[in-house]
Amino acid sequence: MDTTLTLAFDRSAERIDQLPASRAEVAIVGRSNVGKSSLLNAVAGVAGLARTSKTPGRTRLLNCFVTDRGATVLDLPGYGYAKVSASERAQWRVRLGTYLREREALVMTIVLVDGEVGPTALDVQLLEWMREFSVPFTVVATKHDKVRSSKRVRRRRELAAGVGLDESEVLWVSAVTGVNIDRLRARIDGWLHDPSL
Repeated sequence: MDTTLTLAFDRSAERIDQLPASRAEVAIVGRSNVGKSSLLNAVAGVAGLARTSKTPGRTRLLNCFVTDRGATVLDLPGYGYAKVSASERAQWRVRLGTYLREREALVMTIVLVDGEVGPTALDVQLLEWMREFSVPFTVVATKHDKVRSSKRVRRRRELAAGVGLDESEVLWVSAVTGVNIDRLRARIDGWLHDPSL
């Protein structure tokens, strides 16, 4: 299924009260260097829509993209080993928690897990927190192309177990080769533009 999802950059914000009104919003979150910006560019089919960098932690604000039908996609700051001060990392955590708890337009959070590395302790902690606060989420494993074909069956099983889900509940994707990008695009379009919302 080839679904078109038209996205345009709207703004970068420090706080949720600086974000635009939205009929529905999907957020993308993951540790630093998991490939959030590359995935967003692939889903939108626009190179350079979201800025990518080889330096972890370059996404430091709430980066908002709008669809042509009044919905929004948010690229959230990465968490993990970014080379920033402890106080700035703490501010990111507070900002993320506030956003996930208080953003009324949020209908789904896509939690990206590095398929090559597997879930980290921070990934697991985030998912536990989201379950505790009943924040809707789906897990997407990135970098499918980096996992050797001979190891994919085992890696899928291990990654799903690591995040407490069934294998069928984790979508594997690759922004490089395009694996399952169309499926993810269709899911995002459905979450954002479901007539029942």
